[in-house]
Amino acid sequence: MQEYWELYMKQIDGNIASVLVNAGISAELPSEDKYFMGFIKIAMKNPNDKGLISQEEEASLSFIEDKIEMESLRYRIGNYVGKIVSNGEMTFIYYLKHNFEWADMVQSAMKEFSDYNYEYGSKMDPDWEIYHKLLFPTSIEWQIIQNHKVCDNLKAKGDSLHLARAIEHKVYFETAEQRDSFVERIELESFNVKDLIEPNENTPMFGLGFYRQDKPFYYDIDTLTLHLIDLANQCEGQYDGWETSVVKI
Repeated sequence: MQEYWELYMKQIDGNIASVLVNAGISAELPSEDKYFMGFIKIAMKNPNDKGLISQEEEASLSFIEDKIEMESLRYRIGNYVGKIVSNGEMTFIYYLKHNFEWADMVQSAMKEFSDYNYEYGSKMDPDWEIYHKLLFPTSIEWQIIQNHKVCDNLKAKGDSLHLARAIEHKVYFETAEQRDSFVERIELESFNVKDLIEPNENTPMFGLGFYRQDKPFYYDIDTLTLHLIDLANQCEGQYDGWETSVVKI
């Protein structure tokens, strides 16, 4: 199984949640020997005021996570695919080759942590529904993940992120008419067209590059890109990300 982990934030049942997911397996179809989803839900003893992991408890919870993974490998019971931290609870999610040893594995892993309350269980999930619908980011959440990676990279190069500069975007459409409709909308918002990308041997889509002076700070760029995704969707297009240059004070 390919390992590629992403950590991001989302809302689950009205509560803020930190989600860690192995996104590397998203392209893999469920194999015949992984029909069960197993979970372990642990009540944290000292969460922070948002219901997430506090610094005081971080080391203990990390040790529990390592112990669970070690026991799952010893039992050869399945694959660890994600973790959800929300509302004072930490939930580990596995996909299992079988579930008749799941209880034994959990109890073996947790026997050293009698001061923690926990519950566990398993259910059939041949289509990996929990993974795809709960753990894996939606297109909006994925865009925010990518936004913050670019912001982190700019910041590491000395950019304050608070200075406006030209931010370039790309979007693609199935028809030139859809693209023209999108151009009309963004020009009303002071965006400038940089280039028109015609269908070619690499892509059959009608592309558009455009830009505007904006700040690439985390919350600002999230608001901007989500707005552009919405505009693109209204014109049956697909937003394809942004880029900008480093600006130092």
